[in-house]
Amino acid sequence: MKVNYFVMICFLLFLPPMWGQQEFIRGKLLDARTNEPVVFATIRIKGKAVGVISNQDGGFRIPTKFKELGDVLIISSMGYRKKEIPIAGLSPEDINIIRLSHGILELSEAVVTAKKKRRLTARRIVRKAIEAIPLNFPQNAFSTIGYYRDYQLNQENDYINLNEAIIEVFDKGFDELDHKTSQIRIYDYKRNTDFRRNYFAEQKYDYRTRRKIISNAFLPDYGGNEFVILRIHDALRNHKVNSFDLVNVLEKDLLKNHSFFREEDMYLDDEVLHTIGFTKSIPGNRVNNKIYIAGYRAVGKLYISKNDFAIHGMEYALYDNRNFNIKRKSDTLNPQGKPIFEVIAQYKRIYTKMYLNHISLHNFFRLRVEPKFVAEDVTVDLSKRCFIVTFNTEPEVKSANTLRNYKFKFKGDKLKLLRSDLNKKRIALYPDMERVELEEMFKEIEKNRKDGIVKGNLLVAKIENIKDMEGNVLNEWIFKDYQQFREYFVQRINQKANPIPDGLLMKKNRPIFEDQPIIKPDNFEEYWMNTPLK
Repeated sequence: MKVNYFVMICFLLFLPPMWGQQEFIRGKLLDARTNEPVVFATIRIKGKAVGVISNQDGGFRIPTKFKELGDVLIISSMGYRKKEIPIAGLSPEDINIIRLSHGILELSEAVVTAKKKRRLTARRIVRKAIEAIPLNFPQNAFSTIGYYRDYQLNQENDYINLNEAIIEVFDKGFDELDHKTSQIRIYDYKRNTDFRRNYFAEQKYDYRTRRKIISNAFLPDYGGNEFVILRIHDALRNHKVNSFDLVNVLEKDLLKNHSFFREEDMYLDDEVLHTIGFTKSIPGNRVNNKIYIAGYRAVGKLYISKNDFAIHGMEYALYDNRNFNIKRKSDTLNPQGKPIFEVIAQYKRIYTKMYLNHISLHNFFRLRVEPKFVAEDVTVDLSKRCFIVTFNTEPEVKSANTLRNYKFKFKGDKLKLLRSDLNKKRIALYPDMERVELEEMFKEIEKNRKDGIVKGNLLVAKIENIKDMEGNVLNEWIFKDYQQFREYFVQRINQKANPIPDGLLMKKNRPIFEDQPIIKPDNFEEYWMNTPLK
Protein backbone atom coordinates (compact mmCIF):
# COMPACT_ATOMS: atom_id res chain seq x y z
CA MET A 1 0.00 0.00 0.00
CA LYS A 2 2.87 2.40 0.78
CA VAL A 3 4.45 1.83 -2.62
CA ASN A 4 1.14 2.32 -4.47
CA TYR A 5 0.40 5.49 -2.48
CA PHE A 6 3.84 6.92 -3.32
CA VAL A 7 3.40 6.10 -7.01
CA MET A 8 0.01 7.81 -7.03
CA ILE A 9 1.45 10.98 -5.51
CA CYS A 10 4.30 11.03 -8.04
CA PHE A 11 1.81 10.54 -10.88
CA LEU A 12 -0.29 13.49 -9.73
CA LEU A 13 2.77 15.70 -9.30
CA PHE A 14 3.91 15.11 -12.86
CA LEU A 15 0.53 15.55 -14.56
CA PRO A 16 0.34 18.75 -16.69
CA PRO A 17 -1.80 21.45 -15.02
CA MET A 18 -5.35 21.15 -16.36
CA TRP A 19 -6.13 24.78 -15.64
CA GLY A 20 -3.71 25.85 -18.38
CA GLN A 21 -5.84 24.22 -21.07
CA GLN A 22 -8.55 26.09 -22.94
CA GLU A 23 -12.14 24.96 -22.35
CA PHE A 24 -14.84 25.13 -25.02
CA ILE A 25 -18.57 25.38 -25.54
CA ARG A 26 -19.65 23.06 -28.33
CA GLY A 27 -22.42 23.65 -30.84
CA LYS A 28 -23.96 22.12 -33.94
CA LEU A 29 -25.87 23.95 -36.69
CA LEU A 30 -28.81 22.19 -38.32
CA ASP A 31 -31.26 23.16 -41.05
CA ALA A 32 -34.57 23.84 -39.27
CA ARG A 33 -36.53 22.23 -42.11
CA THR A 34 -34.45 19.16 -43.03
CA ASN A 35 -32.36 18.60 -39.87
CA GLU A 36 -29.27 18.33 -42.11
CA PRO A 37 -25.98 19.94 -40.95
CA VAL A 38 -25.36 23.53 -42.05
CA VAL A 39 -21.82 23.36 -43.40
CA PHE A 40 -19.35 26.27 -43.60
CA ALA A 41 -21.57 28.74 -41.77
CA THR A 42 -19.82 31.74 -40.19
CA ILE A 43 -19.98 31.99 -36.39
CA ARG A 44 -18.65 35.35 -35.17
CA ILE A 45 -18.32 36.98 -31.75
CA LYS A 46 -20.41 40.16 -31.88
CA GLY A 47 -18.31 43.29 -31.66
CA LYS A 48 -15.05 41.34 -32.07
CA ALA A 49 -13.02 40.44 -35.13
CA VAL A 50 -12.78 36.70 -34.39
CA GLY A 51 -14.90 33.65 -35.08
CA VAL A 52 -15.02 30.19 -36.67
CA ILE A 53 -16.66 28.28 -39.52
CA SER A 54 -18.89 25.23 -38.97
CA ASN A 55 -17.51 21.80 -39.91
CA GLN A 56 -18.82 19.14 -42.30
CA ASP A 57 -21.15 17.91 -39.56
CA GLY A 58 -22.27 21.47 -38.68
CA GLY A 59 -20.17 21.37 -35.50
CA PHE A 60 -18.14 24.19 -33.99
CA ARG A 61 -16.62 25.18 -30.67
CA ILE A 62 -16.13 28.53 -28.92
CA PRO A 63 -13.78 29.20 -25.95
CA THR A 64 -15.68 29.40 -22.66
CA LYS A 65 -14.05 32.76 -21.90
CA PHE A 66 -16.50 34.45 -24.30
CA LYS A 67 -19.40 33.18 -22.18
CA GLU A 68 -17.81 34.69 -19.09
CA LEU A 69 -17.53 38.01 -20.94
CA GLY A 70 -21.26 37.92 -21.77
CA ASP A 71 -20.65 37.87 -25.53
CA VAL A 72 -23.14 37.10 -28.30
CA LEU A 73 -22.74 34.78 -31.31
CA ILE A 74 -23.74 36.03 -34.77
CA ILE A 75 -24.39 33.10 -37.12
CA SER A 76 -24.81 33.60 -40.86
CA SER A 77 -24.83 31.29 -43.86
CA MET A 78 -25.75 31.50 -47.53
CA GLY A 79 -29.54 31.25 -47.86
CA TYR A 80 -30.33 31.30 -44.11
CA ARG A 81 -31.60 33.98 -41.76
CA LYS A 82 -28.88 35.60 -39.67
CA LYS A 83 -29.19 34.55 -36.02
CA GLU A 84 -27.89 36.08 -32.80
CA ILE A 85 -27.50 33.90 -29.69
CA PRO A 86 -26.23 34.97 -26.23
CA ILE A 87 -23.42 32.61 -25.28
CA ALA A 88 -24.62 32.72 -21.66
CA GLY A 89 -27.62 30.59 -22.69
CA LEU A 90 -25.49 27.76 -24.08
CA SER A 91 -24.69 24.63 -22.07
CA PRO A 92 -20.98 24.13 -21.20
CA GLU A 93 -21.39 20.32 -21.00
CA ASP A 94 -23.66 19.35 -23.92
CA ILE A 95 -23.50 19.83 -27.69
CA ASN A 96 -25.84 22.78 -28.24
CA ILE A 97 -28.15 22.24 -31.23
CA ILE A 98 -28.86 25.49 -33.10
CA ARG A 99 -31.36 25.44 -35.97
CA LEU A 100 -31.19 27.96 -38.81
CA SER A 101 -34.26 28.94 -40.83
CA HIS A 102 -34.27 29.55 -44.56
CA GLY A 103 -34.46 33.22 -45.45
CA ILE A 104 -37.33 34.83 -47.33
CA LEU A 105 -36.07 37.05 -50.12
CA GLU A 106 -37.94 40.35 -49.80
CA LEU A 107 -37.19 42.59 -52.75
CA SER A 108 -37.06 46.30 -52.13
CA GLU A 109 -38.88 48.75 -54.39
CA ALA A 110 -35.58 49.70 -56.01
CA VAL A 111 -34.81 46.07 -56.86
CA VAL A 112 -38.31 45.52 -58.29
CA THR A 113 -37.89 48.59 -60.51
CA ALA A 114 -34.50 47.35 -61.65
CA LYS A 115 -35.96 44.00 -62.63
CA LYS A 116 -38.09 45.72 -65.25
CA LYS A 117 -34.90 46.52 -67.14
CA ARG A 118 -33.31 44.11 -69.58
CA ARG A 119 -32.48 40.92 -67.70
CA LEU A 120 -28.78 40.11 -67.71
CA THR A 121 -27.80 36.68 -68.98
CA ALA A 122 -25.81 34.35 -66.74
CA ARG A 123 -22.74 34.68 -68.95
CA ARG A 124 -22.95 38.48 -68.89
CA ILE A 125 -23.17 38.51 -65.09
CA VAL A 126 -20.06 36.31 -64.81
CA ARG A 127 -18.18 38.46 -67.30
CA LYS A 128 -18.97 41.63 -65.31
CA ALA A 129 -17.94 39.89 -62.07
CA ILE A 130 -14.57 38.86 -63.52
CA GLU A 131 -13.98 42.36 -64.90
CA ALA A 132 -14.77 43.79 -61.44
CA ILE A 133 -12.22 41.63 -59.54
CA PRO A 134 -9.61 44.47 -59.43
CA LEU A 135 -12.25 46.80 -57.95
CA ASN A 136 -13.85 44.39 -55.47
CA PHE A 137 -10.83 42.53 -54.09
CA PRO A 138 -7.95 44.12 -52.15
CA GLN A 139 -5.01 45.40 -54.15
CA ASN A 140 -3.10 46.55 -51.04
CA ALA A 141 -1.31 44.37 -48.50
CA PHE A 142 -3.40 42.62 -45.84
CA SER A 143 -3.20 39.51 -43.68
CA THR A 144 -5.51 36.72 -42.57
CA ILE A 145 -5.10 34.65 -39.41
CA GLY A 146 -7.04 31.45 -39.15
CA TYR A 147 -7.46 27.81 -38.30
CA TYR A 148 -6.03 25.34 -40.82
CA ARG A 149 -6.50 21.58 -40.88
CA ASP A 150 -6.02 18.64 -43.17
CA TYR A 151 -7.55 15.26 -42.50
CA GLN A 152 -8.98 12.17 -44.16
CA LEU A 153 -12.19 10.18 -43.90
CA ASN A 154 -11.99 6.41 -44.17
CA GLN A 155 -14.67 4.16 -45.67
CA GLU A 156 -16.65 4.35 -42.41
CA ASN A 157 -16.51 8.20 -42.55
CA ASP A 158 -14.31 8.32 -39.43
CA TYR A 159 -11.73 11.12 -39.12
CA ILE A 160 -8.12 9.92 -39.47
CA ASN A 161 -4.75 11.69 -39.75
CA LEU A 162 -6.04 15.03 -38.43
CA ASN A 163 -3.42 17.80 -38.49
CA GLU A 164 -4.26 21.27 -37.17
CA ALA A 165 -2.57 24.66 -37.12
CA ILE A 166 -3.10 28.36 -36.52
CA ILE A 167 -1.61 30.16 -39.53
CA GLU A 168 -1.11 33.77 -40.63
CA VAL A 169 -0.93 34.66 -44.33
CA PHE A 170 0.56 38.02 -45.35
CA ASP A 171 -0.82 38.82 -48.82
CA LYS A 172 0.59 41.70 -50.90
CA GLY A 173 -2.74 42.09 -52.70
CA PHE A 174 -4.64 40.54 -55.61
CA ASP A 175 -2.48 42.33 -58.16
CA GLU A 176 0.51 40.23 -57.04
CA LEU A 177 1.09 36.51 -57.69
CA ASP A 178 0.10 34.68 -54.53
CA HIS A 179 2.51 31.73 -54.56
CA LYS A 180 5.55 33.92 -55.28
CA THR A 181 4.86 36.88 -53.00
CA SER A 182 2.62 35.80 -50.11
CA GLN A 183 4.32 35.03 -46.79
CA ILE A 184 3.11 32.47 -44.28
CA ARG A 185 3.94 31.80 -40.65
CA ILE A 186 2.74 29.13 -38.25
CA TYR A 187 1.57 30.17 -34.79
CA ASP A 188 0.95 26.63 -33.59
CA TYR A 189 0.75 23.09 -34.99
CA LYS A 190 -0.76 19.84 -33.71
CA ARG A 191 -0.78 16.26 -34.99
CA ASN A 192 -4.05 15.28 -33.33
CA THR A 193 -3.74 11.83 -31.75
CA ASP A 194 -7.27 11.88 -30.29
CA PHE A 195 -8.33 10.61 -33.73
CA ARG A 196 -6.92 7.48 -35.38
CA ARG A 197 -3.85 7.71 -37.59
CA ASN A 198 -3.04 5.57 -40.62
CA TYR A 199 0.62 5.60 -41.66
CA PHE A 200 0.03 4.54 -45.28
CA ALA A 201 -2.88 6.92 -45.91
CA GLU A 202 -0.88 9.96 -44.80
CA GLN A 203 2.03 9.32 -47.17
CA LYS A 204 2.52 11.39 -50.35
CA TYR A 205 0.69 10.45 -53.54
CA ASP A 206 2.70 7.81 -55.38
CA TYR A 207 1.94 7.49 -59.09
CA ARG A 208 5.04 5.37 -59.78
CA THR A 209 4.01 2.33 -57.72
CA ARG A 210 0.35 3.47 -57.64
CA ARG A 211 0.33 2.78 -53.92
CA LYS A 212 -1.66 5.99 -53.31
CA ILE A 213 -3.33 7.81 -56.21
CA ILE A 214 -6.19 10.07 -57.19
CA SER A 215 -8.02 8.16 -59.92
CA ASN A 216 -8.00 9.92 -63.31
CA ALA A 217 -6.14 12.94 -61.95
CA PHE A 218 -2.64 14.02 -60.96
CA LEU A 219 -1.77 16.22 -57.98
CA PRO A 220 1.83 17.46 -57.58
CA ASP A 221 2.98 17.17 -53.96
CA TYR A 222 4.58 20.67 -53.72
CA GLY A 223 7.09 19.27 -51.27
CA GLY A 224 4.33 17.67 -49.20
CA ASN A 225 3.00 21.04 -48.01
CA GLU A 226 -0.77 20.59 -47.86
CA PHE A 227 -1.44 24.27 -47.06
CA VAL A 228 0.36 25.37 -50.24
CA ILE A 229 -1.72 22.86 -52.24
CA LEU A 230 -4.88 24.38 -50.74
CA ARG A 231 -3.86 27.99 -51.55
CA ILE A 232 -3.12 27.13 -55.17
CA HIS A 233 -6.72 25.91 -55.59
CA ASP A 234 -8.21 29.31 -54.74
CA ALA A 235 -9.11 30.27 -58.32
CA LEU A 236 -10.34 33.74 -57.30
CA ARG A 237 -7.09 34.68 -55.56
CA ASN A 238 -5.14 33.14 -58.45
CA HIS A 239 -7.34 34.60 -61.18
CA LYS A 240 -4.29 35.63 -63.24
CA VAL A 241 -2.51 32.25 -63.25
CA ASN A 242 -3.39 28.59 -63.79
CA SER A 243 -5.14 27.17 -60.73
CA PHE A 244 -6.75 23.83 -61.70
CA ASP A 245 -8.01 22.09 -64.83
CA LEU A 246 -10.96 23.55 -66.79
CA VAL A 247 -11.02 26.70 -64.64
CA ASN A 248 -7.37 27.20 -65.58
CA VAL A 249 -6.66 30.97 -65.68
CA LEU A 250 -10.00 32.15 -64.35
CA GLU A 251 -10.03 35.63 -65.89
CA LYS A 252 -9.77 34.26 -69.44
CA ASP A 253 -10.64 30.52 -69.34
CA LEU A 254 -13.70 30.20 -67.08
CA LEU A 255 -16.06 31.80 -69.62
CA LYS A 256 -14.43 30.01 -72.54
CA ASN A 257 -14.63 26.53 -70.99
CA HIS A 258 -18.13 26.43 -69.47
CA SER A 259 -21.85 26.86 -70.11
CA PHE A 260 -23.72 29.16 -67.67
CA PHE A 261 -27.29 29.39 -66.41
CA ARG A 262 -29.15 31.40 -63.80
CA GLU A 263 -30.61 29.86 -60.65
CA GLU A 264 -32.79 31.38 -57.94
CA ASP A 265 -31.31 34.48 -56.31
CA MET A 266 -29.67 33.88 -52.94
CA TYR A 267 -29.03 36.21 -50.07
CA LEU A 268 -26.28 36.45 -47.49
CA ASP A 269 -27.06 38.63 -44.49
CA ASP A 270 -28.61 41.73 -46.07
CA GLU A 271 -27.13 41.39 -49.56
CA VAL A 272 -28.95 39.88 -52.55
CA LEU A 273 -26.80 37.64 -54.75
CA HIS A 274 -27.08 36.27 -58.27
CA THR A 275 -26.67 32.48 -58.19
CA ILE A 276 -25.02 31.35 -61.42
CA GLY A 277 -24.63 27.65 -62.16
CA PHE A 278 -22.15 26.43 -64.74
CA THR A 279 -21.11 23.12 -66.24
CA LYS A 280 -18.72 21.46 -68.66
CA SER A 281 -18.84 17.95 -70.15
CA ILE A 282 -15.97 16.08 -71.81
CA PRO A 283 -17.07 12.81 -73.45
CA GLY A 284 -15.08 9.63 -73.01
CA ASN A 285 -13.52 7.74 -75.92
CA ARG A 286 -11.82 4.50 -76.88
CA VAL A 287 -8.21 4.09 -77.95
CA ASN A 288 -7.75 1.39 -80.63
CA ASN A 289 -11.13 -0.06 -79.57
CA LYS A 290 -9.50 -1.46 -76.44
CA ILE A 291 -8.80 1.13 -73.75
CA TYR A 292 -11.72 3.28 -72.65
CA ILE A 293 -10.81 6.75 -71.40
CA ALA A 294 -13.49 8.06 -69.05
CA GLY A 295 -15.21 11.34 -69.74
CA TYR A 296 -15.51 14.16 -67.22
CA ARG A 297 -18.25 16.42 -65.96
CA ALA A 298 -17.63 19.67 -64.12
CA VAL A 299 -20.33 21.50 -62.16
CA GLY A 300 -20.06 24.73 -60.23
CA LYS A 301 -21.73 27.81 -58.81
CA LEU A 302 -20.84 31.46 -58.41
CA TYR A 303 -22.51 33.79 -55.92
CA ILE A 304 -22.31 37.34 -57.24
CA SER A 305 -23.55 40.57 -55.67
CA LYS A 306 -26.39 42.36 -57.49
CA ASN A 307 -24.98 45.68 -56.32
CA ASP A 308 -21.38 45.71 -57.57
CA PHE A 309 -20.84 42.20 -59.04
CA ALA A 310 -18.49 41.22 -56.21
CA ILE A 311 -17.97 37.44 -56.08
CA HIS A 312 -18.97 36.14 -52.63
CA GLY A 313 -18.31 32.50 -53.31
CA MET A 314 -17.28 29.88 -55.84
CA GLU A 315 -17.98 26.14 -55.77
CA TYR A 316 -16.42 23.76 -58.27
CA ALA A 317 -16.45 19.96 -58.56
CA LEU A 318 -15.01 17.67 -61.22
CA TYR A 319 -16.36 14.14 -61.68
CA ASP A 320 -15.44 11.08 -63.65
CA ASN A 321 -18.64 10.42 -65.65
CA ARG A 322 -18.86 6.94 -64.14
CA ASN A 323 -19.04 8.42 -60.63
CA PHE A 324 -21.51 11.22 -61.36
CA ASN A 325 -25.18 10.88 -60.48
CA ILE A 326 -27.19 14.07 -60.29
CA LYS A 327 -30.20 12.21 -58.77
CA ARG A 328 -28.27 10.63 -55.91
CA LYS A 329 -29.65 12.04 -52.64
CA SER A 330 -28.79 9.34 -50.09
CA ASP A 331 -25.25 10.60 -49.50
CA THR A 332 -25.56 14.04 -47.92
CA LEU A 333 -21.81 14.62 -48.08
CA ASN A 334 -21.58 13.80 -51.81
CA PRO A 335 -25.13 13.92 -53.26
CA GLN A 336 -23.89 13.89 -56.87
CA GLY A 337 -21.45 11.02 -56.42
CA LYS A 338 -17.72 10.85 -55.73
CA PRO A 339 -15.87 13.91 -57.08
CA ILE A 340 -12.30 13.68 -58.30
CA PHE A 341 -11.90 16.98 -56.51
CA GLU A 342 -14.13 19.70 -55.11
CA VAL A 343 -13.21 23.29 -54.19
CA ILE A 344 -15.36 25.65 -52.13
CA ALA A 345 -14.16 29.22 -51.55
CA GLN A 346 -16.24 31.83 -49.76
CA TYR A 347 -15.38 35.52 -49.40
CA LYS A 348 -16.84 38.13 -47.06
CA ARG A 349 -17.29 41.85 -47.50
CA ILE A 350 -15.49 44.29 -45.24
CA TYR A 351 -16.59 47.77 -46.27
CA THR A 352 -15.96 47.81 -50.03
CA LYS A 353 -13.52 44.88 -50.41
CA MET A 354 -13.91 41.09 -50.41
CA TYR A 355 -11.65 39.00 -48.16
CA LEU A 356 -11.35 35.24 -47.81
CA ASN A 357 -13.72 33.70 -45.25
CA HIS A 358 -12.87 30.03 -45.83
CA ILE A 359 -11.60 27.63 -48.46
CA SER A 360 -11.91 23.86 -48.66
CA LEU A 361 -10.30 21.37 -51.06
CA HIS A 362 -11.81 17.89 -51.05
CA ASN A 363 -10.76 14.90 -53.13
CA PHE A 364 -11.07 11.12 -53.15
CA PHE A 365 -8.00 8.91 -53.33
CA ARG A 366 -7.35 5.20 -53.55
CA LEU A 367 -4.90 3.39 -51.28
CA ARG A 368 -3.36 0.07 -52.28
CA VAL A 369 -3.15 -2.08 -49.14
CA GLU A 370 -0.86 -5.10 -48.83
CA PRO A 371 -2.50 -8.55 -48.70
CA LYS A 372 -3.72 -9.65 -45.28
CA PHE A 373 -3.38 -13.34 -46.15
CA VAL A 374 -0.10 -14.67 -47.58
CA ALA A 375 1.93 -17.85 -47.82
CA GLU A 376 4.97 -17.17 -45.66
CA ASP A 377 7.03 -20.18 -46.66
CA VAL A 378 7.14 -23.17 -49.03
CA THR A 379 9.52 -25.92 -47.90
CA VAL A 380 9.99 -29.68 -48.24
CA ASP A 381 9.83 -32.38 -45.59
CA LEU A 382 12.43 -34.89 -46.76
CA SER A 383 11.47 -37.54 -44.21
CA LYS A 384 7.77 -37.53 -45.19
CA ARG A 385 8.44 -36.86 -48.89
CA CYS A 386 6.01 -33.93 -49.07
CA PHE A 387 5.86 -30.18 -49.60
CA ILE A 388 4.97 -27.88 -46.69
CA VAL A 389 3.15 -24.54 -47.17
CA THR A 390 2.97 -22.23 -44.15
CA PHE A 391 0.41 -19.38 -44.13
CA ASN A 392 0.44 -16.26 -41.93
CA THR A 393 -3.12 -16.94 -40.73
CA GLU A 394 -5.24 -20.06 -40.59
CA PRO A 395 -6.75 -20.89 -44.02
CA GLU A 396 -10.37 -21.85 -44.63
CA VAL A 397 -10.49 -25.67 -44.79
CA LYS A 398 -12.29 -26.27 -48.09
CA SER A 399 -10.19 -23.96 -50.29
CA ALA A 400 -6.96 -24.98 -48.54
CA ASN A 401 -7.64 -28.69 -49.23
CA THR A 402 -8.57 -28.14 -52.89
CA LEU A 403 -5.52 -29.63 -54.61
CA ARG A 404 -5.97 -27.76 -57.91
CA ASN A 405 -5.19 -24.52 -56.04
CA TYR A 406 -1.54 -25.66 -55.74
CA LYS A 407 0.66 -25.84 -58.84
CA PHE A 408 4.14 -27.34 -58.38
CA LYS A 409 6.77 -27.80 -61.07
CA PHE A 410 9.94 -29.86 -60.82
CA LYS A 411 12.52 -29.10 -63.53
CA GLY A 412 9.73 -27.37 -65.45
CA ASP A 413 7.39 -30.40 -65.41
CA LYS A 414 4.02 -30.15 -63.67
CA LEU A 415 3.53 -32.32 -60.61
CA LYS A 416 0.26 -33.98 -59.70
CA LEU A 417 -0.77 -33.98 -56.03
CA LEU A 418 -2.24 -37.00 -54.30
CA ARG A 419 -3.56 -35.65 -50.99
CA SER A 420 -3.20 -32.90 -48.38
CA ASP A 421 -2.92 -32.76 -44.60
CA LEU A 422 -3.96 -29.43 -43.03
CA ASN A 423 -2.87 -28.55 -39.48
CA LYS A 424 -3.85 -24.97 -38.51
CA LYS A 425 -1.50 -22.65 -40.50
CA ARG A 426 0.49 -25.47 -42.18
CA ILE A 427 -0.53 -27.82 -44.93
CA ALA A 428 1.43 -30.85 -46.17
CA LEU A 429 1.01 -31.70 -49.87
CA TYR A 430 1.98 -35.18 -51.11
CA PRO A 431 3.02 -35.68 -54.77
CA ASP A 432 1.22 -38.37 -56.80
CA MET A 433 4.26 -40.26 -58.24
CA GLU A 434 5.72 -43.72 -58.51
CA ARG A 435 7.91 -44.56 -55.51
CA VAL A 436 11.17 -44.66 -57.52
CA GLU A 437 10.48 -41.31 -59.18
CA LEU A 438 9.48 -39.80 -55.85
CA GLU A 439 12.74 -40.93 -54.19
CA GLU A 440 14.87 -39.60 -57.04
CA MET A 441 13.11 -36.21 -56.99
CA PHE A 442 13.58 -35.69 -53.25
CA LYS A 443 17.23 -36.85 -53.42
CA GLU A 444 17.91 -34.20 -56.03
CA ILE A 445 16.01 -31.58 -54.02
CA GLU A 446 18.07 -32.51 -50.93
CA LYS A 447 21.34 -32.24 -52.90
CA ASN A 448 20.42 -28.76 -54.19
CA ARG A 449 19.06 -27.40 -50.92
CA LYS A 450 20.96 -24.90 -48.79
CA ASP A 451 19.66 -23.44 -45.52
CA GLY A 452 16.25 -24.91 -46.30
CA ILE A 453 15.98 -23.16 -49.69
CA VAL A 454 16.00 -25.08 -52.98
CA LYS A 455 18.47 -23.54 -55.45
CA GLY A 456 17.42 -22.00 -58.77
CA ASN A 457 14.17 -22.99 -60.44
CA LEU A 458 14.48 -26.67 -59.64
CA LEU A 459 11.20 -26.55 -57.68
CA VAL A 460 8.59 -23.84 -58.39
CA ALA A 461 5.30 -23.40 -56.55
CA LYS A 462 2.24 -21.30 -57.41
CA ILE A 463 -0.66 -21.04 -54.95
CA GLU A 464 -3.98 -19.29 -55.65
CA ASN A 465 -7.74 -19.12 -54.89
CA ILE A 466 -7.30 -19.85 -51.18
CA LYS A 467 -9.06 -17.82 -48.48
CA ASP A 468 -8.44 -17.46 -44.78
CA MET A 469 -11.06 -17.79 -42.05
CA GLU A 470 -12.06 -14.11 -42.45
CA GLY A 471 -12.55 -14.40 -46.21
CA ASN A 472 -9.32 -12.67 -47.27
CA VAL A 473 -8.00 -14.03 -50.58
CA LEU A 474 -4.40 -15.22 -50.69
CA ASN A 475 -1.96 -12.56 -52.02
CA GLU A 476 -4.81 -10.22 -52.96
CA TRP A 477 -3.96 -6.52 -52.80
CA ILE A 478 -6.90 -4.53 -51.49
CA PHE A 479 -7.90 -1.08 -52.74
CA LYS A 480 -9.55 1.24 -50.25
CA ASP A 481 -11.16 4.58 -51.00
CA TYR A 482 -10.48 7.54 -48.73
CA GLN A 483 -11.46 11.19 -48.76
CA GLN A 484 -8.91 13.98 -48.24
CA PHE A 485 -9.78 17.44 -46.93
CA ARG A 486 -7.64 20.57 -46.64
CA GLU A 487 -9.41 23.54 -45.06
CA TYR A 488 -8.57 27.07 -43.92
CA PHE A 489 -11.05 29.09 -41.83
CA VAL A 490 -10.23 32.75 -41.33
CA GLN A 491 -10.65 34.01 -37.76
CA ARG A 492 -9.26 37.53 -38.17
CA ILE A 493 -8.56 39.88 -41.09
CA ASN A 494 -6.05 42.73 -40.80
CA GLN A 495 -6.76 45.16 -43.63
CA LYS A 496 -3.41 46.81 -43.06
CA ALA A 497 -0.52 44.45 -42.36
CA ASN A 498 3.26 44.46 -42.24
CA PRO A 499 5.47 41.83 -43.93
CA ILE A 500 6.55 38.84 -41.82
CA PRO A 501 10.28 38.74 -40.87
CA ASP A 502 12.18 36.12 -42.90
CA GLY A 503 13.17 34.07 -39.84
CA LEU A 504 9.50 33.41 -39.03
CA LEU A 505 8.40 32.28 -42.50
CA MET A 506 7.01 28.84 -43.25
CA LYS A 507 9.11 26.94 -45.79
CA LYS A 508 6.68 26.29 -48.63
CA ASN A 509 8.57 23.31 -50.07
CA ARG A 510 8.21 21.04 -47.03
CA PRO A 511 5.32 19.80 -44.85
CA ILE A 512 4.00 22.29 -42.31
CA PHE A 513 4.87 19.94 -39.43
CA GLU A 514 8.44 19.20 -40.55
CA ASP A 515 11.20 21.46 -39.22
CA GLN A 516 9.17 24.67 -39.52
CA PRO A 517 9.56 27.75 -37.30
CA ILE A 518 6.60 28.01 -34.92
CA ILE A 519 6.22 31.42 -33.26
CA LYS A 520 3.29 32.33 -31.02
CA PRO A 521 2.48 36.07 -30.95
CA ASP A 522 1.57 37.94 -27.75
CA ASN A 523 -2.14 37.74 -28.60
CA PHE A 524 -2.07 34.02 -29.42
CA GLU A 525 -4.86 33.28 -26.89
CA GLU A 526 -7.31 35.12 -29.17
CA TYR A 527 -7.22 32.21 -31.65
CA TRP A 528 -8.26 28.59 -31.24
CA MET A 529 -8.46 25.32 -33.12
CA ASN A 530 -12.01 24.39 -34.13
CA THR A 531 -11.29 20.65 -33.79
CA PRO A 532 -14.11 18.46 -35.21
CA LEU A 533 -16.47 16.98 -32.63
CA LYS A 534 -15.80 13.29 -31.98
